[in-house]
Amino acid sequence: MPSSLGSIRRSFTPWEDPGAKPYIAFQNVTKRFGTFTAVENLSLDVYEREFFSLLGPSGCGKTTLLRMLAGFEEPTEGDLFLDGQPLKGVPPHKRPVNMMFQSYALFPHMSVADNIAFGLKQDGMEKTARDERVEQMLKLVKLEEFARRKPHQLSGGQRQRVALARAVAKRPKLLILDEPLGALDKKLREETQFELMDLQQELGLTFMIVTHDQEEAMTMSDRIAVMDKGEIIQTGTPAEIYEAPNSRYVADFIGSVNTFEGRLTSVDNGLARIDSAAGFPIVAAAGHELADNAQVWFAIRPEKVDVTRERPDQDVNLVEGEVWDIAYLGGLTVFNVRLDSGTVVKAMVINSERAVDDPIGYEERVWLSFTPECGIVLDR
Repeated sequence: MPSSLGSIRRSFTPWEDPGAKPYIAFQNVTKRFGTFTAVENLSLDVYEREFFSLLGPSGCGKTTLLRMLAGFEEPTEGDLFLDGQPLKGVPPHKRPVNMMFQSYALFPHMSVADNIAFGLKQDGMEKTARDERVEQMLKLVKLEEFARRKPHQLSGGQRQRVALARAVAKRPKLLILDEPLGALDKKLREETQFELMDLQQELGLTFMIVTHDQEEAMTMSDRIAVMDKGEIIQTGTPAEIYEAPNSRYVADFIGSVNTFEGRLTSVDNGLARIDSAAGFPIVAAAGHELADNAQVWFAIRPEKVDVTRERPDQDVNLVEGEVWDIAYLGGLTVFNVRLDSGTVVKAMVINSERAVDDPIGYEERVWLSFTPECGIVLDR
């Protein structure tokens, strides 16, 4: 497997350099609230200029992690460093960190320009320099013509950009974003994701973002940490997380996946042979060392499963079933195919042609097939 599978910026991979020093370092950090443990013995390194995402379900500890970084919470145990400096005991206003919240928290009685200037004024920046910085920020987020408007006179996307401009105006070493796009509609979210990426690159800042939206994390991040119950389950580039999950939890949490339980019968020349409970033999790339006769799970994404009326010329990774459900999504069609064993398999077909004269329909018998390299064998 490539060491940097699918990173957004292939030349930017400091986590692969043994000599690179982390910009943010959580070292064996635990955070308890009474008897509840929100974060447990967590260690994590994030590098300068990285766009890093924390991804996980509600209550997994990701926001608590960011609040400790911002100074709103103190670790119960462990240490936290920013640019080599310990953060324990340093109050929020003395940390070179800005945090942008989902609500944006703009001052309703202030203009856009005054909202952006607020932090600079609090820091005692001279007015001429302050006005110049505000002008730069307005230009950066493309809101020059809205400088004198109040927040209620702006759209949701425009308010989001004001909050972003205010957050970066002070040139923090680190910008923390807690569900920053949660209040936006789908189309505006997608547009703003690319704006955030461009802004982060242009300013050369380190971004750390919390989100429960997997597509958002996959789009923007250099790396993603998938969390559950206060622990990090896997850290990697978006493609590593998607294509090479280290567990059923990660495979199931990121995107859609078919998982077949089975028993490992042999491993030969890097290929694992699995007697699957779904009623057909599976041959797949082993990927890592597997115990003899182990219980395993084969995970494969729907877009990697072929759907055909005619039987393909292969004896393994092949099964027949009946079309149970069809979802036409414009650019692609999703088929739920019920096997004779009762297992339902999801397959995704790209609609590369404008029209199909004889589309596969409900209750048709079809063949599902895939190659050994298309999925991954998991043992946990």
